[in-house]
Amino acid sequence: MTDLAELTVDDFTPHAGSRWSLRAAGIAEAIPLDLVEIAAGGQALRRGRRAFSLIFRGPRGPSLPQGLYHLEHPVMGQLEIFLVPITPEPDGARYEAVFT
Repeated sequence: MTDLAELTVDDFTPHAGSRWSLRAAGIAEAIPLDLVEIAAGGQALRRGRRAFSLIFRGPRGPSLPQGLYHLEHPVMGQLEIFLVPITPEPDGARYEAVFT
């Protein structure tokens, strides 16, 4: 599994709009998530990288609480990412991951 501390916004940028699969305990099937937004943070560096955030859009249900989730991507592989639900949209649930 990839070390999240080594990833930068540039690692995710080529995958904007791509489909990810989320697996969670108690949910039989993988939940599809689309990476709909990638935002670079400020100019300050921490551990040699700039902060950035990712916004994923998933289906309306099931609604997931904030927590650490196993995500899979066909190119980036498997990542454990902490997701926080944000304002729901008519087209589905949105989740944010912040990398500092």
